[in-house]
Amino acid sequence: MLTHRVIPCLLLSESRGGLVKTMKFGKPKYVGDPINAVKIFNEKEVDELMILDIDATRENRGPDFDLIEQLASECFMPLCYGGGIRTAEEALKLFSLGVEKVSLQSAVARNPGIVREIADHAGEQAVVVSIDVKRGWLGKLQAFSATGVKPGQSDWRQAVRDAVANGAGEILLNAVDRDGTLAGPDLELIREASQIADVPLVAVGGISSLADIKAATDAGASAVAAGAYFVFQGPHRAVLITYPQYDQLRALWSDAE
Repeated sequence: MLTHRVIPCLLLSESRGGLVKTMKFGKPKYVGDPINAVKIFNEKEVDELMILDIDATRENRGPDFDLIEQLASECFMPLCYGGGIRTAEEALKLFSLGVEKVSLQSAVARNPGIVREIADHAGEQAVVVSIDVKRGWLGKLQAFSATGVKPGQSDWRQAVRDAVANGAGEILLNAVDRDGTLAGPDLELIREASQIADVPLVAVGGISSLADIKAATDAGASAVAAGAYFVFQGPHRAVLITYPQYDQLRALWSDAE
C-alpha cells in the first residue's frame, strides 16, 4: 500500500456531454465519456477516484442518481462524488448506490450542520469538505466559489477550521489559480493548510509530474488529486488518460517505508 493516495479528479458536465477539464475553473474542454474513463482507471488499478459534477449546483439541480449508479457499479476503486448535494438524504442515497465518500461545498455554505448530519449516519471518513481558494486582485488568498453560492466563510483558513469542527473527515483543498495549468502545486497554500487541518488534506491544482506529487506530500498533503495530469498528454494537451505505474508511485515515498 502506498503512503499517500494519488487520486484522479474528473469533472462531469452534463451540458457538455461528459467529462471536461477546466483551466482556472473556466474554458472547459471535453475529455471523454465518464463510464469509459472509469473503466480505464480500473485497468490502471487506481487507488481512489473522484468525480465532481460542476454543473449541478449552478443549474440548481441535485445529483444525477441514475448516472452515478452506473459509475459506481463500474468503479472497482473507492469513489468520491461531489456536485449538487443539498441534503443529508441525498448523500445517504449516494452511499446506497455505491459511492464511498461525498464531497460538499455549497451545501456547507448553506447549512454547515449538514456535515455532522451525514457523518453521524455514515462516519466522518465518508464526508469530504471541498474548499476552493483563489487569489484576489491584491494577491490575498480567499475562499472562492464558482457555483453562484457565496462561500460561508471568505477566510479560507477559518473555512478549514469550521469544516473540521463540524465533522469533516477530509478537506479537499483546490488551488483555483493552478487548476488545469500544470504549473505545479501551490506549496505555500498546502503547507499552511496542513498545519491547520488535523484531518487528511487532499491537495488539488497544478500537478504536472511525479515530482509535483512528491512536493505536495512533502508540503503536508495526505493525498494528491489531479485532473489535467491524468487526462492530457503533450504540449497540445491531447486527450489521453494515463496514470503512473505503482512502482513509480511507491518509489516517491520509499524513504518513508
